Amino acid sequence: MISSTYPTLAEQAFSGRTTALRNGVLAIAGSLALWLSAKLQVPFYPVPMTMQTFVVLVIGTSFGWRLGAATVALYLIEGALGLPVFAGTPEKGIGLAYMVGPTGGYLLGYLPAAALCGFLASHGWDRRIVTTALSMLLGTVVIYAFGLSWLGTVVGWDKPILAWGLTPFVLGDLLKLALATAVLPLAWKFVGRTRDGDH
Repeated sequence: MISSTYPTLAEQAFSGRTTALRNGVLAIAGSLALWLSAKLQVPFYPVPMTMQTFVVLVIGTSFGWRLGAATVALYLIEGALGLPVFAGTPEKGIGLAYMVGPTGGYLLGYLPAAALCGFLASHGWDRRIVTTALSMLLGTVVIYAFGLSWLGTVVGWDKPILAWGLTPFVLGDLLKLALATAVLPLAWKFVGRTRDGDH
């Protein structure tokens, strides 16, 4: 049941810092992590995968819904301004021209996905493995809902939308979900020990 609000992982880890400065630094660092994750391709079956959705969901969960959404928004603004921050840029185009292409829906979906995971984290969902996994799954569903809707609109619904935009990526996304589910509760334990060591 969602009732009370919990501090996010970022708030807990950097609680002694000035809020505005902390948030600014985290937003910039997060946008750089998204940039790097878009360019990093991991060999996988049936297609190579990037770590971008993993980073989006972890940022949302760790930063909370406001800062998480703001970080993703900063990343999208960087891309809209023409910086080659997206996968396949600048080879496949840059800026708004790239963003309105077939993959634009997935990029847009990053924003509500990060916000949703951040909201759930602020209510304690990132503290346990089961709820972390469910949060990550819901965030992934949001990304695909936006991505497939836009893909179908751009290329036509008579095309094999699921075969192009979903099926090849399911195994990779399940692996990233498992990784995020393992990493976040461990991060909480590490932060807890660090904070205890400060006292």
